[in-house]
Parts: sequence; C-alpha cells; structure tokens
Amino acid sequence: MRWLIRSVLAIVLFIGVLGASVFLIPAERVARIATDAFAARTGRTLTIDGAAQPTLWPTLGVKTGPVTVSNADWSTEGPMLRADSLDISLDMAALMGGEVRITAVRASVPRILLERARDGRANWAFVGAGGGSVEGGTAEVTAPGTTFSLDLAEVTDGALIFVNHGTGLRMDLSAVNGGVRIPRLEGAADVTLSATMNGQVANLVARIEQFALFVDGKVAGVDLALTAADASVAFVGQAGVNPVAADGTLTADLADLGAIFRLAGVARPGLPQGLGAGSVTVTGDLALTSRGSAHLRGGAVGLDDTRLSVEADLTTDGPRPKLSAQVGAGALQLVGLATEGASGAGAAAESAAGWSTAVIDVSALGLMDATIALSADSLDLGFARFGATRTVMTLERARAVFTLRQLTAYQGAITGQFVVNGRGGLSLGGDLVASGVAMQPLLQDVAGYDRLLSTGDMTLKFLAVGNSVDALMQGLSGSGSLRFGRGEVRGLDLAGMLRTLDPGHVGAGQKTIFDGITGSYAIEKGILSNSDLAFTAPYVTANGAGDVGIGARTLDYRLRPTALAEADGTGGVMVPLLITGTWAAPRFRLDLESLAKERLAEEAKALEARARAEADAAQERLKTDLRAKAEAELGLVQQEGESLEDAAKRRAREAVDAETIRLLERLLGDN
Repeated sequence: MRWLIRSVLAIVLFIGVLGASVFLIPAERVARIATDAFAARTGRTLTIDGAAQPTLWPTLGVKTGPVTVSNADWSTEGPMLRADSLDISLDMAALMGGEVRITAVRASVPRILLERARDGRANWAFVGAGGGSVEGGTAEVTAPGTTFSLDLAEVTDGALIFVNHGTGLRMDLSAVNGGVRIPRLEGAADVTLSATMNGQVANLVARIEQFALFVDGKVAGVDLALTAADASVAFVGQAGVNPVAADGTLTADLADLGAIFRLAGVARPGLPQGLGAGSVTVTGDLALTSRGSAHLRGGAVGLDDTRLSVEADLTTDGPRPKLSAQVGAGALQLVGLATEGASGAGAAAESAAGWSTAVIDVSALGLMDATIALSADSLDLGFARFGATRTVMTLERARAVFTLRQLTAYQGAITGQFVVNGRGGLSLGGDLVASGVAMQPLLQDVAGYDRLLSTGDMTLKFLAVGNSVDALMQGLSGSGSLRFGRGEVRGLDLAGMLRTLDPGHVGAGQKTIFDGITGSYAIEKGILSNSDLAFTAPYVTANGAGDVGIGARTLDYRLRPTALAEADGTGGVMVPLLITGTWAAPRFRLDLESLAKERLAEEAKALEARARAEADAAQERLKTDLRAKAEAELGLVQQEGESLEDAAKRRAREAVDAETIRLLERLLGDN
C-alpha cells in the first residue's frame, strides 16, 4: 500500500509541475526569438498574427496564429509562405533550466511559393547572417559558430508552387506532407516528403550533408530517392539549388513510366515494345548544370529487354529539348516499331488479311530534337532483321532522318537514307541501295514469301503517306530496279509447263532454276508496275510485264516464257503465263487464248507479206514485158539506172532532135 501511495503522489507531483510549467512557458518570447532569428538568417520578415499560446498536448510548446513570410522585393506574387499556424515544440528540461530550446516546428496548411525571375534571380536566395544584412530589430539569434539544431520541421497538408517567369514554367504540388530533421546546422539533414503533382503522388527521402552549405546555396553532398507508384529514381553525389546543379551517380527504375510522365505534366507517348513500352532503367554518372543542361556519362539504359550503352547531352535552351547521344548495343530488339511484326508463318497468315489498319502513334517524335549515333551488333525490327548497324538519326521538329552508314542485311548491305516524318500526320520516304542481298529470307520476313531463292542488287526510292501500315502501302509511290543472280523459283516449273502445256506444274516440289533476272519498276498509289522483266534460264527465257498490288497484296502479271529447242534459240515453244490472285495464294494459268490471237495475228501478217510479195513480182513481170515490147517495136533500149519512162522520154527527145536536124538541112539546102 505504501508503494501505491508513493506512486500516486509522484504522479500528482509530476502533473503539478507539468501544469505549472505551462504558465512558465514564455510564449511571446519564443515567438519573438523565431521571428528575429528568421529575419537575421534570411533577410525576410516572418509575421505572426495574433498572440502565441502555450500548449501542453501533444507536446510542450507554443502555438501561433496565421503566419506569413515576405517574398523577394522583385516579386509581385505575394508572400513566399503562408500557413494557418505554427506549432513550436520546446525542450522541457532546458525550459526548466531557464533556456528556450526549440526542438520542432510544425506548419499547418502552408503555401510555399518558389519563384525565378526573368533575369535568373531566385526568391529562395536569402540574405542575412553570412550573406546580407537585416534592417532594424535587435534579434536574439544564434551567434556565429553556435550550434543550431532542430529535431523536426514538419509540414502538414501543404502546397508548393514553382514559377519560372523566364520560361513560363509553373509547377503545383498539393497534399505536401513531411518533415526535415536537422540535428546540427553544420551537419547532415534528413528529409522525408510526400506530395501530389498533376494527380500523381510522389515520395522523396533525402539526406543532405553539410546542411548549412546547402541552405546557403552552395553545393553539398546529397543522397536522395524519389518514388512514384512503381517508378523510382535515386541520386548520390553533390547538389545545390542556387543555382540548380548536381554531379553524381543516377539509378532509375521506371517500371511505371506513366507515373513519371504524369509528374512531368505531359501525356505518355506510345513507346513501342523494345523502346520502353514496359519499363525503362538508367544508371550512370549524371551532371546537371546551372544552364539547364544534363550530361550522362558511362550510362547503361534498359528499354524493356533492350540494353544500351549511352553517352548523352541534353540541353533545354531552345524551343524544344535537344538530345545528342552516342548509343551502343549488342542485339537490339525493336520489334514493337512495326505493327506488322510477324515473320514466317505469321506474316504469311497476315498476308491474306491485308495490312494492319491500326493507327501508328508518332507523337513521341515531337517531344524533342535529337542527333543520335547508333552502333549495334544486330537490329531486329520485327518485319526485317539486320546485322552490324551504324546509323545516325537526326530528329528535328518531329521529322527523323536515318542515314545508313553501315547496315548489313541478309548476307548483303544496304546504304542510303530513310525518313519518318511526323509533322501533321505520318509519312515515310527513302532512297536505298541494296547490294548482294539474299532474297528468300528478306521476302520471308517482309511479306511471308519464301519462293524466290537468289542474291540480288536493288535500288528503291519511295514515299508513303498515311497513319497506318495499310494507308502507307495503299498510297506508296516511287521507282527502282532489280538484278538477281543465279537462283530458283520454288513452286513453279516453267519448262514443264511449256513442255506439256499443263498449268498444273505448280506447288510443292516444283521449281524453275534461272541464271538471272533484271528489271525496273515504278510505283503509283500502291501499285508496282513493270514492263521490262528479263528472265534467263538454261532451257527457258522469259519476258514479263504487269502490276503488283502492294497495297492490296495482289498479283496481275503476264510472263512470256520460251522453251528453247536449239542452242541458237530457234524452234522454241512460247506460251504466255498469267499470274493472278493474292500474295498468299497466287494462281497460275496458261494464256492459250492470247497465244491463239498472237498466232492469228502473225499468220495475218505473213499472208499480207506474201500478197505484197506476189503483187510486187507481178508488177515486175509487167515492167519486163513492157520493156521487151518497147525494144522490139520502138527500138527503145533502157540505159543503166534509167527507168522505162525515162528511156521513152529520152527516145522521144532523140526523135524530135533528129527530125529537127533534117528540117534544117532541107531548109538550108534549098537556100
């Protein structure tokens, strides 16, 4: 019972002392210390409206009314800080010893305004102790060299606004909650903060070494981690805020890329698979400069399953951010760049259904300008695969130009330029030259067609406009040429077809071996037209002309093969072959009707020639008869190179001349 009585008396005594201490709290003095210390250290005025009231619960301290902090003299946006109230916690032991020691400051519903003027001045660049002067007042502040500490500075349900009057940028953070712990002003400070921006919640945990340097605007050691949904960014190094600058190691895992774009206030672009559609990771040494530029060295970037080494520089002083980068990769997978990404059987199956009509989103092209040099051991676009790749991409105002310095492809090489223009829609263009390319794997990947086995050279100039693969193919225009070496066409036996006049020499097991194929073509509105195809083979030659519907994936082509019976080309058999239908299911038939018409036309020409020859012979016989009769009856003899008519005229002149001479002689004789 004795111990119980003692315990009760102790509790009563404690409550009594605690209650009495409330009346000992110098509330007005605490408020004055806070305002004067703030003014001395920052050069700004801290105004507390109403009387400060002592508090017992939940902590021993002082609670103020509404408070404001004045802004820089050049600002017209109002106070730099407004809050409904401040809760100032005190060290009870120190208070009972006669010392006022502030252990925590809590701001309720604060509104913090950060501004940068057009000339670059920042309203968070304070003057005061060590950096300026304060007019008036006799502040009781910590003397130079005196240790300053604050167990906790806390914000509840606050708002943070950043305005850059030079660029027009404005950022609004709401639901700001968190705190700062500063055991020693000259030591490290720990920050924990959460906020909502553009509807996205973000959390920041940071440790700032040498907090006094950081507050003075100088560079100090930092270790921070920012998270938004499943995305996280960590930075360890040196950083400062006046001006903004940083140099250290960056580690980012943007598993939720949409959260990052929401924080930035821009719509998430439709990044393709293999280029960050699912996730983006970045590690490397990052430097931020006061000019607003960022520089990454020794960077390792992961875009989905794609791994890149990156050296990059990003500047922001133009109409759009400008990225300059050197990018290296091993096996680069960019299958998502094409909505038509299937190969082999998948591509063949899609051939029957036609090209994709899904809208291609190229809005990401307008986010920035860029010059990117890419080197990769291999490149897979889904619809085509390449080996060693060296290319430079120049992006300006949503128009990307790819200059192919080295592009090994299907045992050959491709050079030239390829353009993707996203200004006001999508258009594609190019001027490409392919040398020594194996056609079977190329056509297999591009169109699911595996029947042509050869190595060829090709040229292609093209332009296509449309917002889907189907629209691009339907509107394709351009020109080009091709030259294939020795090879074979599978599924078609031309020699057998000519030998038997049976169009059934098609399908598995059938083939035509050739020595070469040459031709040129023009493309207009998605239709490829050719009129000079030349096909040579050991026993067959052929000429071809017709159309290939690239947009509709159709065939309307006429091949004129000739099977040679003799080495000199005589005695051949020619039957036109019509190739129609679709790429997926072509139809072959012998054009016997056309052949009959051609033969009738040839016979008609032969009959006409025979009749003309007979008429010429008859006319010649008539001339011969007339000549003989003239010689016999008239004594008319044709001289060399003289026609019968000319001979007659000459003979008449001679007769007239002779008669004239006789008349003259008679006349003269009479005289």
